[in-house]
Amino acid sequence: MPWSKGSGDQPPRPEGNDPSSGGRQDGGREPWGGAAGKGGARGGGSNQPGNGSGNPWGAPGGGPFGGGPGADLEAWVRRLQERLRNLTAGDFSPRSLLLLAAAVLLFWLASGFYTVNPNQVGLNLVFGRYVGKTSPGLNYNWPDPVGDVIKLNVTDRNSLDIGSLGRADSPGAIEVPEESLMLTGDENIVDLKFRVIWQIDPAHPEYFAFNIKNQVETIKAVAESVMREIVGRTKIQPLLTVERKVIEPATQEAMQKVLNSYRAGVEILQVQLLSVDPPPTVIGAFRDVTAAQQDRSRYVNEAQATANSIVPQARGDAARILRDAEAYREQTVAEAKGQTARYLKVFGEYQKAPDVTRERLYLETMERVLGAGDKILLDHATGVTPLLPLAPLAAPSAPASGGQK
Repeated sequence: MPWSKGSGDQPPRPEGNDPSSGGRQDGGREPWGGAAGKGGARGGGSNQPGNGSGNPWGAPGGGPFGGGPGADLEAWVRRLQERLRNLTAGDFSPRSLLLLAAAVLLFWLASGFYTVNPNQVGLNLVFGRYVGKTSPGLNYNWPDPVGDVIKLNVTDRNSLDIGSLGRADSPGAIEVPEESLMLTGDENIVDLKFRVIWQIDPAHPEYFAFNIKNQVETIKAVAESVMREIVGRTKIQPLLTVERKVIEPATQEAMQKVLNSYRAGVEILQVQLLSVDPPPTVIGAFRDVTAAQQDRSRYVNEAQATANSIVPQARGDAARILRDAEAYREQTVAEAKGQTARYLKVFGEYQKAPDVTRERLYLETMERVLGAGDKILLDHATGVTPLLPLAPLAAPSAPASGGQK
């Protein structure tokens, strides 16, 4: 059994240095307080009375919990408590100190294991100096105070609103005029609020951690500066209407260039214009001007539509009239040429036989004149001769008769 604390007595030692005790010069005393048996602990003998196992924990089967059959946990706990009391009383043997230091060192080294989430990247520091980054999973670095680990959420999207405290599209947002009021290229003032969506650059997270201080404030200052520069080159009317979709990508590109020059480790994903309005004091007048310009554009479009429908129709009518006139001219000229040719033929026949030709012309003329009218025949002997109405009985294709004889 261990000696009593504070008694001042030395631990009991067996008399003599019997070689049969394992060749130990300390009388067969083990660092755990037990006496070595025959052959000693290193010779396969027993170093604790009654167990014969050479186990420093005093339990058969090895290990601090006995592990083997018949292990007495309560006895082991009592022995452990006794060892601790001996250590606090000054019973520090070299082996005990070495084992204690090794346990403390192992515990300290084991505290260097850490895990990185899937959306994170770990930055390893040794004595405050960056030595590398780690991927998601279980990783290791020197524990405190030698090493340290900074974990950054590199896949999270962050939003930053300029011109308001909080989200500009939320009911409780507080406007910040010193951020939103900007001077345009034609010396007007515009109230502009926009949002910047950004994330840490996964390729260079160490830039974000070590190259800039107050990262969010830096991004906000760069965004406001770039937007003021772009608005200062744009007139207010295009800015309120058609230039909004042009300003967003231009601002994103310019911000990315500035942050890359800072080696800030920030990636700008998107710039959104939330509202572009004149100052509140003149917003009514600007809206009236905008409405008038929209009305003007509408009237111009309606007039253009009317002109597009009337002008082609008028051009079509003009082309039709020209074609009709051309056709009438061709018809008239052709008829005149035909009559001239007929007259020349008749004149040639007249020169050959004037009397016959004159009589034939007379008869043909009378046929044309009298063929379409009603006729009455008078006889000196009988008076008026009645005629049957033969015209309705005649065939429609039959030529008209010159009269009855």
